[in-house]
Amino acid sequence: MFTKTFITNSEQETIKLAERFATLAENKDVFALYGTLGVGKSVFSRAFIQKLTQAEEVPSPTFTLVQSYSYGNTEIYHFDLYRLKSPEEVFELGFEEAVYGGISLIEWPEKAGYLLPKDVFKVNITAQNDQRIFEITVSSPDKAARLEKIDAD
Repeated sequence: MFTKTFITNSEQETIKLAERFATLAENKDVFALYGTLGVGKSVFSRAFIQKLTQAEEVPSPTFTLVQSYSYGNTEIYHFDLYRLKSPEEVFELGFEEAVYGGISLIEWPEKAGYLLPKDVFKVNITAQNDQRIFEITVSSPDKAARLEKIDAD
């Protein structure tokens, strides 16, 4: 396990951090975004997606549960699993195809339970006053090497 921590002091800094992650993302990467309501999961996801796709509109998938965006030869999937009642409901959302064949950003990944892949970028976001603390944990050497390349500003 390898963990790296980043601290942002504004929404703009959170956007810049997400953009840096986006530039290192590869097909089959899963970003599991943990944190309470309003902590910045959607801000991070929106900036990440916009960096790669130049999409003007990136709505939160709160009601649709998943949105997808074309990026080169792959798809970026943005999940919001908050309203799921059981992990098995992810199958109705094309979850397997997404996590094993695209780039996935998953808000409320704990709702996927045992179905969440093990080799993910686990992004734990906490708030401390106006700051956001991003503690990112990975288990594979490849992801650790990519995580090392991301510098905090």
